[in-house]
Amino acid sequence: MKKHKKEHHEEHIDETWLIPYADLLTLLLALFIILFASSQVDEKKYAQVMQGLNSAFNGGLSVFEQSNTISLDDDSANDLKKLKESEQDQMLKDMINKEKQDMEEIKKRLDVFIMENGLTLQLQTIVTNDMLKITIQDYALFDSGMAVVKPEAQKLATVISDMLKMYPDYKVEVAGYTDNIPINNFEFESNWDLSSRRSLNFMKYLLNSNSIDQARFRSIGYGEYQPIDTNETSEGRAKNRRVDVNIIRNMIEAKTMLP
Repeated sequence: MKKHKKEHHEEHIDETWLIPYADLLTLLLALFIILFASSQVDEKKYAQVMQGLNSAFNGGLSVFEQSNTISLDDDSANDLKKLKESEQDQMLKDMINKEKQDMEEIKKRLDVFIMENGLTLQLQTIVTNDMLKITIQDYALFDSGMAVVKPEAQKLATVISDMLKMYPDYKVEVAGYTDNIPINNFEFESNWDLSSRRSLNFMKYLLNSNSIDQARFRSIGYGEYQPIDTNETSEGRAKNRRVDVNIIRNMIEAKTMLP
């Protein structure tokens, strides 16, 4: 009979426990590296790391798989808010300064035209906090009690219109005013009607003189109710009969809020 040799099989130790153990060592090593790299421990960031580790142990995403977006702490958020507010304030101031420069530039150009054409008694310009006001005495534009614009006013309308076209960011109000002497003729029942028609007709002159955006314009009549001088004298009444071309600033409210 053949002798059968007994085959001896070596028993192998179960090493599957090494896999989670290695993962654990890796996570702990990463934790120590993060802590070592931070000169000061940020509690919120530390909490995020611990949350990542806890998630890894529970089968979730590891710390390395989580988003690298770190939420700002309160101090950082406040600093960012202050920075944004500072930038916005600076932008606002720059816009206000630009508008002021634009108004002064238009005024300077108009003043040159007024001087060169001997119109100092008929036209005045003034820059206020909210607009550039161009005041035109009524006799430069209309005959007494009438609302038809004189042909000789066409040059003035063209000059103003040319300047308005150069500054397209501003709205324009054309306003008519009268004295307190009642009017009641075949064309106008009251000073309201006269002032409204005058402002409308001169605005049409401005629009017809150049190809500018009509949406920027509006006309309004104030009648006798916003005088700039007394109505007790002929000189005062003459000043009150006028048409204003107001170039409106965009930053009126913001300007009043800033120091």
